[in-house]
This record gives sequence, C-alpha cells and structure tokens, in this order.
Amino acid sequence: MYIFSATAKTQQDRPGFNAGSSVPFIVYIDFKDMFGAEKLCQLFLLKEGFSEVHIEKRKLIPNDKLSPELIDKDPAIAEALASGYMIQMFDAH
Repeated sequence: MYIFSATAKTQQDRPGFNAGSSVPFIVYIDFKDMFGAEKLCQLFLLKEGFSEVHIEKRKLIPNDKLSPELIDKDPAIAEALASGYMIQMFDAH
C-alpha cells in the first residue's frame, strides 16, 4: 500500500475551490510497486477532472504492517484495500 500527498489543479469550480485552484489530496493506492502506484494516483486524479498533478510525498506501508487493528482504525486504508484506491480531497492546504 502506498500513500501519496498530492496537489492538482481543478478544472471547474468545486466546493471551497475556484476553477484553476490547487487542491490538496491524500491518495491511497494498493499496488505492488511505487512507479505503478504513482502513475495510478496521477491517472485517478486526471479521471476526476483535475490537471497538473504534482506528487509531493510518498510513503510505503508494507503489507506486514497492515494489521487488522490498523485497518479497523483507518477507513481510508480499508477502502483502498477493498477497491484498490481511495482519494481524499482536503478543503484547504
């Protein structure tokens, strides 16, 4: 599981952001390698109507650290494990 801190520009007005604004995200990707996970992160944000995706931070959570307790405490991780990814948009930097 990889976690990315990213920003992307919105193409249209969204709650809390005007068109052209930079929007912060945390993206969880359940994928085997960093390069593929990073590209998926970019593609998912592009698919959602954002552009100029910039990944600022990357973090690997090894599979042996994904304990049932951690998964129960973090719904974002649970969602990423179930669907392959999870995108969380923040309303401010």
